[in-house]
Amino acid sequence: MREYPTPPFPSQPQAVPGSQRKMEPVPDCGEHSYKGHNRLEGKKALITGGDSGIGRAVAIAYAREGADVAISYLDEHEDAKETARWVEEAGRKCLLLPGDLAQKQQCRAIVEQTVAQFGRIDILVNNAAFQMAHEAFEDIDDDEWVKTFDTNITAIFRICKAALPSMPKGSSIINTSSVNSDDPSSSLLAYAATKGAIANFTAGLAQSLAKRGVRVNSVAPGPIWTPLIPATMPDEAVRNFGSGYPMGRPGQPVEVAPIYVLLGSDEASYISGSRYAVTGGKPIL
Repeated sequence: MREYPTPPFPSQPQAVPGSQRKMEPVPDCGEHSYKGHNRLEGKKALITGGDSGIGRAVAIAYAREGADVAISYLDEHEDAKETARWVEEAGRKCLLLPGDLAQKQQCRAIVEQTVAQFGRIDILVNNAAFQMAHEAFEDIDDDEWVKTFDTNITAIFRICKAALPSMPKGSSIINTSSVNSDDPSSSLLAYAATKGAIANFTAGLAQSLAKRGVRVNSVAPGPIWTPLIPATMPDEAVRNFGSGYPMGRPGQPVEVAPIYVLLGSDEASYISGSRYAVTGGKPIL
């Protein structure tokens, strides 16, 4: 079994949305470890938030499993180019799609550009998210609340709606929820509320699309070491990130990617409407 970093971590404040290249330790997205087995051969995937963290790990895994990948991201161009390099080294095509998913037109644009490049979307991974930590409820700015909901849940609605006409029977939608959907952190109130909404939306959409042959599931990660952590959380929380979970450490993005591979593959043909916890021992019931 591989050994992964454990807290305490060094102080490393960053500006939002954060850069993976500046993190210490640098997150493990499977760049040197993930091995594919052709489980997604010939598929076309669109991944939001694919520049770093969980999104990068999923992009690398998908490429090594045989899929071409379109990556939506905000403005982290260097991180996105690095992800594209790994996808292309796996012999697959990579389309980079920068822009703010809080904007309605951008949600449509990423779908249109993906379909123009790849012809269809077999796997849609809605992974992009925004969060900010606040100790007091009164510190949450109204505009920040709206931005969190627009980015984390409204964008998913818009992207799914735009993508469905180009998703053939057997396609898969995978939405990134969180352990916060069941165990909301008081310091991440807006974020936690959106993650609960994602879990609920996923369960309902799965029922709505079942007869069309499109599966919909969500993944609920626990503490995962990604750029959002040093960019949005207090220094003390970053230093001890993941220490309160049963395994005593945060997960690495590469440890989350395999469930996205399963849910995107034809092996999961009867799995829909479910939520999968990747939480280092903390149960979601």
